[in-house]
Amino acid sequence: MSDTKLSAFLAENKLNQKRLLAVSHKLESLRPEDRVAKLAKRTKKGSEGGEGEKTEIAKPRSGRAVTPRALNAALTGGTISGPTKQRILRAVNYLLEQKKKTAVELKTLF
Repeated sequence: MSDTKLSAFLAENKLNQKRLLAVSHKLESLRPEDRVAKLAKRTKKGSEGGEGEKTEIAKPRSGRAVTPRALNAALTGGTISGPTKQRILRAVNYLLEQKKKTAVELKTLF
């Protein structure tokens, strides 16, 4: 199945696909501080018309992990969106960090 750069990279570095999905879920799932930030943004947007005040603390997580279907499409050379590629990249870099290896760029995987 090593017909794409991603599948060849995963095989070369001995990274498990199920582990990749689990790590993505851990990294992307919303946490209480993310929910608070989203709520504050939503209430600020509704109450104030268009004030130029920008007090954004940090960007919240997406809440959308890599799905098995998206990973399968990436491994077989199907079409996937840019945000999905970024999520896969974050999960791969997390796994590489666990193995004491250097992080990679998006070009390396796709």
